[in-house]
Amino acid sequence: MQVTRRRAPVVRQGLFGTRRFRVAVAGAAALAAASGGVAYGSTTIFDHNAVGTQYANGLQVSADQVIKPFGSRLTTPYGKFMASTVSPDGRFLAATSTDRGVALQVFDLKTYALLWRAGSATSASGVDQALTVTTVGQEAPTYSPDGKVLWMPNATGLTRFAVKADGTLGAFTTVAIPDVDGREALTGGSVYSADGRTLYVAVNGQDRVVAIDATTGAIVRSWAVGIAPRQVAFVGGRLYVSDEGGRQAKAGDTTMDSYGTAVPADGDKGTSTTGIVSVIDTAAPSAAVRSIGVGLHPTAMHVAGKALFVTNTNDDTVSVVDTTKGKVVQTINAKPWAGSEVGYQPNGVTLTNDGHLLVTLGRANAVAVYRYQGDPQSPVDLIGLLPTDYYPSNVAEVGGRVVVTNTRGIDARGPEVVSKQGFGTTPVTGHGTHSTTASLTKFSLPADSVIEDETATVYAQNGWGKANRDVKQTQGHPKKATAVPTRIGDPSTIKHVFLLVKENRTYDQLYGDMPQGNGDASLAQFGKTVTPNQHALAEQFGLYDNTYDIGTNSAEGHNWLMQGDNPEYTETSAGEYTRSYDTEEDVLGHQRSGFLWTNVQDAGATARNYGEFLYTEGRPTAPTWQQYYCVARSTDAGGDPSQLFDNGLEGDYHSVIPSLDAITNHTSPPFDLTIPDQYRYEVWKQDFEKNGPANFNMMWLSSDHTGGPATPRAMVADNDLAVGKIVDEISHSPYWKDSAIFVVEDDSQAGVDHVDGHRAPIQVISPWAKRGVVDSTYYTQITLVRTIEQILGAQPLNQRLAAATPMYGAFVDKKPDYTPYDAVPNQVPLTEGVTPQPACGPESAAATRTSLSSAATAMAAQWNAWKSAQQLTGNGARADAAAPELMNRYTWYATHGWTVPYPGDSRVYAPSQVPGGAIPSADSD
Repeated sequence: MQVTRRRAPVVRQGLFGTRRFRVAVAGAAALAAASGGVAYGSTTIFDHNAVGTQYANGLQVSADQVIKPFGSRLTTPYGKFMASTVSPDGRFLAATSTDRGVALQVFDLKTYALLWRAGSATSASGVDQALTVTTVGQEAPTYSPDGKVLWMPNATGLTRFAVKADGTLGAFTTVAIPDVDGREALTGGSVYSADGRTLYVAVNGQDRVVAIDATTGAIVRSWAVGIAPRQVAFVGGRLYVSDEGGRQAKAGDTTMDSYGTAVPADGDKGTSTTGIVSVIDTAAPSAAVRSIGVGLHPTAMHVAGKALFVTNTNDDTVSVVDTTKGKVVQTINAKPWAGSEVGYQPNGVTLTNDGHLLVTLGRANAVAVYRYQGDPQSPVDLIGLLPTDYYPSNVAEVGGRVVVTNTRGIDARGPEVVSKQGFGTTPVTGHGTHSTTASLTKFSLPADSVIEDETATVYAQNGWGKANRDVKQTQGHPKKATAVPTRIGDPSTIKHVFLLVKENRTYDQLYGDMPQGNGDASLAQFGKTVTPNQHALAEQFGLYDNTYDIGTNSAEGHNWLMQGDNPEYTETSAGEYTRSYDTEEDVLGHQRSGFLWTNVQDAGATARNYGEFLYTEGRPTAPTWQQYYCVARSTDAGGDPSQLFDNGLEGDYHSVIPSLDAITNHTSPPFDLTIPDQYRYEVWKQDFEKNGPANFNMMWLSSDHTGGPATPRAMVADNDLAVGKIVDEISHSPYWKDSAIFVVEDDSQAGVDHVDGHRAPIQVISPWAKRGVVDSTYYTQITLVRTIEQILGAQPLNQRLAAATPMYGAFVDKKPDYTPYDAVPNQVPLTEGVTPQPACGPESAAATRTSLSSAATAMAAQWNAWKSAQQLTGNGARADAAAPELMNRYTWYATHGWTVPYPGDSRVYAPSQVPGGAIPSADSD
């Protein structure tokens, strides 16, 4: 195997200290490709960078960006921030957080240090106070006007804390907001009345605002507003409410659902189409609630005099409302780079005392600085950008200094995690996607000339080059076809693209045992014995040992693959994941530019879907894993393919997104651990051989998620064999000569890695792929999606994709190798651990299982009862739905005969006894 030489890494610097970061860079125009051959931007500047390493130009993160914030940085390793607020005296900042068992953190802004933490009593991070409710909403806590009380939003209401003089929090009580029609409160932002007696609260999950007696906690009034209210703000006696989902639907509207509410939506792409700010006259509480039309997904608001600034997060604009006129008088462009109109995600706003309007651009890792003249109708001019840490979400001026809350801080560089993957594997420790961090950055607002200079830094950190919109060749003068054209719309030698989406594995977990790459064999829990096909494919078609998945979990991972982004709605839902987890069926989780498949279709190509991005129920209720397995085995052995749909096995799977439903093979199952990937392969194969492929084909292979009837390693082996068979089928077909197959994980959350938890295994398989190389180029899911767009002539969906450099180095343009691939038989029995064994018999190599003792049988019964209540199989199956501490122990016990304690436990626990089992976090696997 040929090995590409790797550039020597830069020595790491301390990441948790406080220091001032400044950098001088060339002007933005210098980033443009000299030849103009690469359309839009260029992330080739990241070269062979490794995520988590500090380079001269910044810390490399997993989202095709480096970060080196302006000002000083304070990092916290206790999860990612959801939202923050500053105390009335400006001394303290309280931030809600998630992912590490810590729900609330308080910082001293004078000493610039973490002061206090609250959360789960069993949090591995440790807390100063244990809470009874650890869910957190999308919006910030609220201090009382005198600073003596703090309210934290929860899924089912609020938690009210007494604030001590030193800023730490004392005794707390919970204030419940009752469910309405089965929908939880999912509490949003809140604000006090001028007299301090009433707290007005956005009840996001119920499309209403309630008035709560600040002393008793009783709800004294309720108003129906728009859809998914986020923040509330007072101007005089009028209460303004940002309604992210827009107005309520009217008769004749085309709609799509979000948490039980019909949302006005685009009838093809399934994206929301309205945004409003509701206006409540609290002085006349019976008066009708009015509304003001703004952009898509209004979230953050800031009041300054008679101006109300509203960030339209999914529209990349800021509305300026003149509150004396009750209407929008100006719309501010929050799209700083000409290379794309989509995807900057303005999500926080404030006005400084000297008249600078500051807007956080979450997906650009920047604060946009505007000059505001003091009147809502006076033009607002962009001065430039200041770099932040990863995904800024709130901004405030405190004592003349600006403080920015960064949701993802320095990426997943917090404490290492332990991965336990059951029978046949050893528990290992390393970097994981749930090693999430957050940070605060602060600075004094510099002179305009400095801001202009720092704008070039932001451009460099994002890979934004000079926009090249002349992307198509002149008609009648086509260029010679190449595998990945340098200009969008030029011909490609590849006509059929296959995207196989798998579940949750890291690079080291699969490929750590391959000495050719940068692996750690001790972390290879599913090495060559379990994944012989993926090892063979890496040997033959190339090993990519520096590629990163971006999301923390499945909710984010499928978004990154299908949208080339994770919208702000999903980023901020992570504290509770009740309104939505995966956004396949939630219209508010969809960016306005659409999806990868609509993008391909807009370019004139065809698309076909086999289970990906589907969650609508459609699975038959009767069949078992054993039945699906047996019929797949029979079909594979030459049996009649029609038997795949006999005896009640045929599903009828659909999407609520019209454009996706129209291209979906309705017999191809989505995520469901009752169905082995061998069955998915056989269903796909039947359609492939009958109808041939589309230009773009996507398929969800989910067995390697684990948690179904077979042992974890058997499920990963099932997944591996399905991948091998699919490649075998395509490579022996007439379509092989102009095909490319991309195999990718949705995320890498269920394993650890010695480089970074986001590093994941991929395969690039094609006659046009480079053979037998180790490619250590920095790639991500973003560059992979951009490569697919480039091959099929599709314009980038958003600014992250527009900036990305396609994977040119993974392909050849001359001398394609048409040698087909022959699938390798599995070495781990696919029926291992299945009880009862299937009627068609176990595989001959199946391990012998001893009979269980009566105590073990009773314990197994309790756990199987728990499992049946989870969303792992059948209609309503959801990836990563089970509470993590329970899911981890179920996997361990099931593969150790229900008698071996989970590593670190003193005994085998029943489901109700598991420490930390009550943590309802779908954000951990």
